[in-house]
Amino acid sequence: MNKKTNRVRKWIMTGLTLSLLVPTLAACNTSKNEEADSVRTLRIGTMYGSKQDESWFRQQFTDMFEFTHSNIEIEVVPAIDYSEMQFGDQSKEQEQPDPLEKVKAIMTGTNPVDVMIINDLSLLGTLVNENLLKQLDPMLKEDEIDVNEFVPTVIEGIKDQGNGFLYGLTPMFSPSALYYNKKLFTNKGVEFPTDGMSWDQVFNLAKRLKSGSGKDAVFGFSFNQWGAGDNYWDVQNFAAPLQLRMYDEKAETMTVNTPQWEAVWKKATDLYKDHVTPHQEDMQYDQPTDGKGFYNPYQGQLFMNGRVAMTIGDYGLITQIQQLNDNSEKMKMEKLDWDVVTMPFHVGKEGIGGNIYLNQLAGINAKAANSDDAWEFVKFMNGKEWAKLKARSTYEMSARKEYIKPRDGMAYNVEAFTKMKPAPQLNSSLKDQALLREKPNLNMVSELGTRAYSEVIQGKKSVKEALAEWETKGNDLLQKIKTNPKGPIEGIFDDVYGGDGVVRPLKEALMEASGEG
Repeated sequence: MNKKTNRVRKWIMTGLTLSLLVPTLAACNTSKNEEADSVRTLRIGTMYGSKQDESWFRQQFTDMFEFTHSNIEIEVVPAIDYSEMQFGDQSKEQEQPDPLEKVKAIMTGTNPVDVMIINDLSLLGTLVNENLLKQLDPMLKEDEIDVNEFVPTVIEGIKDQGNGFLYGLTPMFSPSALYYNKKLFTNKGVEFPTDGMSWDQVFNLAKRLKSGSGKDAVFGFSFNQWGAGDNYWDVQNFAAPLQLRMYDEKAETMTVNTPQWEAVWKKATDLYKDHVTPHQEDMQYDQPTDGKGFYNPYQGQLFMNGRVAMTIGDYGLITQIQQLNDNSEKMKMEKLDWDVVTMPFHVGKEGIGGNIYLNQLAGINAKAANSDDAWEFVKFMNGKEWAKLKARSTYEMSARKEYIKPRDGMAYNVEAFTKMKPAPQLNSSLKDQALLREKPNLNMVSELGTRAYSEVIQGKKSVKEALAEWETKGNDLLQKIKTNPKGPIEGIFDDVYGGDGVVRPLKEALMEASGEG
């Protein structure tokens, strides 16, 4: 009787369980069907790309979002499609596309993108001023997202382009700082550099650290971890926060023969002439001739070899230093005892440093058809979970303060990378870029500047004389470009441009001009 009763009870319980389970399964099926019916497309615009390299973009930006948002499908829409240019008619001269017009086309067309990924701060400012982006501040406030959790200078740099408001966010940024060799400072009895130093203060320190000659020479400073002190482009980056122009906004008149340009060039060339920065011959490294020596992977990097006291380096330089120190015994090299401080500033431009890039800005199209999912994506891309994963990067830093810390237990002044706002680069404004596309011969103006700077380095002209000559030749060139913006131009500098107007490699021409060729 008991067995029969138990059997009956089991049947009853099984029946009840099944009766409860059937509606649950039906509900699950209904939920799945509803989810399938509600799959939405989120269109994300990029400045450049193609179907062939779309997988990289998806891995970097969207795969994790799609994995956690199964009802949203991502469609990537490049403003400029590489394949269209690659497989175009090569027999005809192809017109270079205007990035701004291409971006505006995918943001304002019949099927506009919902999110725009922007890799240029100046582009962000232009899109804001043309009312093409949604302000994010109200959404941040509604979702109680505290922008104080982000690096202040990153937020301020973005706000500077948004008239005091946020129209984009970035999860990562690429900063630079001033690296220094502690041992070289200690050996000379010179105090270490500190955060918040001006360029003049750094240069004065550098002069005190210069010592020795030949293979034993130690240099006080280099503008980058690779090159010698005669690199004109380093000087351009050095001057970037000052926003010095080569010519006016219409490209009709030169603007280089000024006290501001003279001061910048004189500071850089004086360092070179006084051998405070290394010369090209100092970059050479004697390789062993007996075949028994060890290969030096840091050949030519004088800071890594303990011969430059201070250098400007990006965040990725830490990886190289770590590798050197971990393998110093194998390479028979001395470990580097180092630290970093903030990028130096120009007086009057305090808080602004060059070589800081915000490459992953995400903004919401003002005409987005799917603005809710667009905000969900921007929020996810800049959220804590994503930041925790991206913080493993060896070449970029998280924009969230919580995940900024010295790598692998190393001890260095990591906050030095977070204290300076980005400086606009030379000719980075969309107006200047449009002008260069309209008149590509304007690139010759920069080449004239390179030649003028080279003559100062070689001692052939003073800074003032070189700038005056650049202005004179530049004004002549601008007038010729006005009537001939793209074709060959004769008579500007025949040793760089042949008499037929055919451009020869600039490096080759400069070597010949200096007697090295």
